[in-house]
Amino acid sequence: MKNHQRVALITGAGQGIGLEIARLLSVNAHHVIINDIEKSLTEEAVSDLLNTAKGKVIGVSGDSGNPETILEMTDMAAHEFGKLDIAIANAGITLYGNFMEYSFEDFMEVMRINMAGTFFLAQAAAQMMKKQKDGGSLLFTSSVTAHQAHKNLAAYAMSKAGIEMLARNLVIELSEYGINVNTIAPGATLTNRTALDKDYENTWSRITPMGRPASVKDVAHAAMFLVSEEARHITGQNLIIDGGWTSISPSPY
Repeated sequence: MKNHQRVALITGAGQGIGLEIARLLSVNAHHVIINDIEKSLTEEAVSDLLNTAKGKVIGVSGDSGNPETILEMTDMAAHEFGKLDIAIANAGITLYGNFMEYSFEDFMEVMRINMAGTFFLAQAAAQMMKKQKDGGSLLFTSSVTAHQAHKNLAAYAMSKAGIEMLARNLVIELSEYGINVNTIAPGATLTNRTALDKDYENTWSRITPMGRPASVKDVAHAAMFLVSEEARHITGQNLIIDGGWTSISPSPY
């Protein structure tokens, strides 16, 4: 895969899908800036990646929904590498709740991190890429819940559908600068977080046509393709990675 020491920035990369995307990029000779809101996770992830990395790995802890953290990350890319080729807005939160009782505070927090964090990371990264005049790639993490209803996830689903529309709209805004922008929509995925639910793997193995939930590698490989040189002419698209679940959509409940 062609990369020529490209520079990638990934939010929500302290564990799970984000960490696995960072791992794939780093072993394929990308310099990687990883972010997580928890300092300990950021530091552990950097230490982990350095074992196999073929490029530099730098951690920036902080809230990816905060414009100051976004500026710190893009400034780090400019200072350390003089450029930014890939920005992946992967950070997000899920706050479950019945629609009839959902609080304003929870709603705004989901929108702040999932939507505003994605929007303003994309904006800051695109501004850098425009100045570089070499183009670049933006990738946003959506969800199958942007396509199929899921109980107690109205606000989360709304935020993810908004992210997909943002990617499509940015085709108009960014294509002239050689910047492509896409989304991935993972379905049920085995991560540190979902592993806390002892029934998760069995439930999703039963209702997923391919017979199992996704691994973080399944999702990371799809992300890796969409930010690669080979996908430069793909833009405004969403790739669902769910083992066929959205085709039939049985409820886990």
